[in-house]
Amino acid sequence: MNRGKFITLEGGEGVGKSTQVKALADALRHRGIDVLVTREPGGSEGGERIRELLLAGADERWGPRAEVLLFAAARADHVEKTIGPALESGRWVLSDRFVDSSLAYQGGAGGLGIEAVRSINVAAVGDFFPDRTLVLAADDGSERARARDHGTSDRIGGRPDDYHRKVDAAFQIIAAEEPERVRLIDASGSKEQVTRRLLDAIADLLP
Repeated sequence: MNRGKFITLEGGEGVGKSTQVKALADALRHRGIDVLVTREPGGSEGGERIRELLLAGADERWGPRAEVLLFAAARADHVEKTIGPALESGRWVLSDRFVDSSLAYQGGAGGLGIEAVRSINVAAVGDFFPDRTLVLAADDGSERARARDHGTSDRIGGRPDDYHRKVDAAFQIIAAEEPERVRLIDASGSKEQVTRRLLDAIADLLP
């Protein structure tokens, strides 16, 4: 049995990841591909418990170092319990966020450094990186997020605009450094247009 493909969707706040994860999964299933949709933090029993710790409470609840270690612990469990077994069984896995979010949020915007955060995640999951990472980019992401959340953002999403600008800049750096794995996707336009761009960016992986 062939191993499945591991695809992740990334990006800052309000770029439409949740909508596009579902749309891309539907498009792949229409092509006869068995797809497991998952998310981070979360995706396993342990990961979901850590998600509650990470996203609830005041912003100062965790410092950047504690935050990145909690994300890495959740990710290790996610890979061991959910992603790895699905891929080995031949299923494709589509995840709403994975390691690149830690690189951009805690590494870039949080000031820990992209490479330092990469090392922590290598300790957690080894060389288990996605076959393709699709980074959605939108100029009005922060405005979209505020309209969506109505002032009820979680402790990371509710951080200041300057923090989120640093997140966006870090995703640009990651994409420039790893162009074969990471592709920037224009998130403007209709849902159908964005989904088509995502499919085009994984065309070489499709059976």
